[in-house]
Amino acid sequence: MAEQDIVIVQANDKKGRAAFVDLGREFAAREPHSVPQVRSEQLELVNPAKNPFYGHADVQLFIARRSGKPVGRIAAHIDHLALELPAAQGMGPGTGLFGYFDAEDEAVAKALIACAEDWLRERGMTRALGPISLSIWEEPGLLVEGQDHPPMIMMGHHPKHYAKWIEQAGYAEAKRLLTYDLDVQQEFPPLIRRIVQSGERNERIRIRKVDKKRWDEEVKTILHILNDAWSSNWGFIPFTEAEIAHAGKKLRPIIREDLNMVAELDGRPVAFMLTFPDVNKPLKEIGGKLLPFGWLTLLRWLRRPKQADMRVPLMGVLKELHNSRVASQLAFMMISEIRDVAARKYDAERGEIGWILDDNQGMKAIADAIDSKINREYVIYEKTL
Repeated sequence: MAEQDIVIVQANDKKGRAAFVDLGREFAAREPHSVPQVRSEQLELVNPAKNPFYGHADVQLFIARRSGKPVGRIAAHIDHLALELPAAQGMGPGTGLFGYFDAEDEAVAKALIACAEDWLRERGMTRALGPISLSIWEEPGLLVEGQDHPPMIMMGHHPKHYAKWIEQAGYAEAKRLLTYDLDVQQEFPPLIRRIVQSGERNERIRIRKVDKKRWDEEVKTILHILNDAWSSNWGFIPFTEAEIAHAGKKLRPIIREDLNMVAELDGRPVAFMLTFPDVNKPLKEIGGKLLPFGWLTLLRWLRRPKQADMRVPLMGVLKELHNSRVASQLAFMMISEIRDVAARKYDAERGEIGWILDDNQGMKAIADAIDSKINREYVIYEKTL
C-alpha cells in the first residue's frame, strides 16, 4: 500500500503508552525465538513517572496506523546528557535518538523513521542515532546476526529485514556491538588458569562476592567503578543518582551474591563483574504473564535457579588500571570464580558476555582467551539530518 495511506499518531497518555507496548509485544510474538517479557516492566520503561531516564530526556512515542489498524511504532528522544558529551564518543551536540522500532512493511518503516527525524529536526537535532530504546543502558542496537536462538535476559531480538529498511532510509553503521557465547562446563585454557592462580597468590588482590546486606552501598560502589571505567567508551552516558537508585531496586531480585564479584586491590574496590541468571527461561515458560500464577513460577525460579544459563552484561576496571597486566588478571579471576559457581551450583551450560564494542580490543582479547565465540551482533546506525 502507498505511504500516504499511513497515519502516524502520538502516544503520550496512559492509554497510548499501553497501546505502544502492546504493539511491540505483538511484533515480538511473531519472531520464532523471541521471549515474551513482563508487560508491567515494559510499561514502566515508557512511563515518565517511573523511568528516571525521563529526568534528563525528552521522549515522544509514535504509532503508525493503516485503515485504523496499528502497523508500526517508533520512539524519538533527546538525551540531554548525551548532548553534553564529546562527539568523538558517539553522541555529542545535535545528536537525537530513535528506538522501539517495529514496522509491518517497508512503507511503514519509511514513514515512521521520517516522522522521528522530523520531530528531532524541529528540536534542533542535526544527527539521528539508533535504534536505542530508550537509554543506552537499556536496549542499544538492532540485532543483525543471531536471530536463530533465543535472546538472554535484557537482550533485544529483532527480525533481520529491519536492518535493510533502516539502511534504505539513509542510515549507515555507526557502531557494532558483540556478544560472546561461552561453554561454562569447559575448563579454561592452561594459560588462563595460571594467570588466575598467580592472582590468587597475590596478597594485594581480593575477589569477593557482592554483599546484599549492604546492597545500596554495593550498588554505589559498582556504578562508581562503571562510570569511571566506561567514561571514555563510545556511547557512554553516566548514570545519574536517580538511575543508580532505580537500577539497584530493579536488579536486586535477580542478583545472586555468589555470581557477582567485586575485585579489591590493596583493600580498595577497583573492578566488578555482574552476572544474571537467564530469567528469560521461566519467562518463556509463563509466556511473560505474571497472572494468575506466573508470578509464583517466576518467584520460585528466582529463589533457586537451576539449569540456569548466565549472562554477564557489565564489567569494569577503574581507568587508572586500564592497559595494565593486573586489569586483565582481575577480569580472568572474576570470570573464573563465576564460571565455577555457575557450573557447579546452578548447572549452567552456557554463559553470554556482552555487549562488547567491536573496537574494544581489550575485552575482545579476554573473550577470545577463554575460548568464547561471537553469537550475536547488534548495530547502532547514524544519519545526518
